[in-house]
Amino acid sequence: MEFIAVIIALASLVAAAGYDGYLFVLGSAASRRAGGAPIAQWVRARWPQAGIVTVAALLALLMATGNVFLEIIAIIVAVGAGGTALRGLQDARRQLNSGSDQ
Repeated sequence: MEFIAVIIALASLVAAAGYDGYLFVLGSAASRRAGGAPIAQWVRARWPQAGIVTVAALLALLMATGNVFLEIIAIIVAVGAGGTALRGLQDARRQLNSGSDQ
């Protein structure tokens, strides 16, 4: 059970890191570009969610090496954090492709 919990927690951490990295690159490019202020502001509003997701994924990884009860909780937290990170990434890509401010 521990192996499964660790694999799921690592996948969640990779998704969270991908979301953080995408927001970083998007915000950096938007702040350097003329007229990119709305996107940069949108990215700044998403940072708290990205931070919480990353912390949750790290917490799930730490809990994955505990007893069976903690491993089950770690799987639940990791699935939630990974799903939220992937949904956030999809929203960021959709926002960028739409070209709108909101």
